[in-house]
Amino acid sequence: MWYSILYTLNASGPNRWFMNSIVFWGFVMLGAMTIGGFFMFRKFMKVLPKADGMSKLDWQNHWVEKSRHLWSEDAKSFLDLLVAPVPSAFRDIAKHSIAAEIGKIALEDGSDEVTRDHCIKGYIVATPQRDNKFLVRFLEKNQIDYTPYQHLMNK
Repeated sequence: MWYSILYTLNASGPNRWFMNSIVFWGFVMLGAMTIGGFFMFRKFMKVLPKADGMSKLDWQNHWVEKSRHLWSEDAKSFLDLLVAPVPSAFRDIAKHSIAAEIGKIALEDGSDEVTRDHCIKGYIVATPQRDNKFLVRFLEKNQIDYTPYQHLMNK
């Protein structure tokens, strides 16, 4: 196999251009399949059940369903504001996982409705630590005081 690739790279004339383009696109396709496989593997890992028998996605669905009655229009619009910087391709998934964390926090507090306090706390907890600098920049830009929740961020 390697011999044929080396032979292709040493070909001459119009045949060389064609064969080199095939090799180039072969590497591009291999790279694209590798990247796609990585993201599919991450999704697969979220679906696997944990020790309690439920997967991460099952728990997210559980918290969203249990807290659905607690959401007011103000809380929903505030959640939309919080997920606005997420690229549109990933916004629904991010909104669902953040809403699950907010619902969990609101239910554990025993409150009657989801407040902005719950939204900010859930947003900070649900955001990966690698995105904390973007999170802080976004909160400061929207003039949202996050100092009471500073302990939730690891800087």
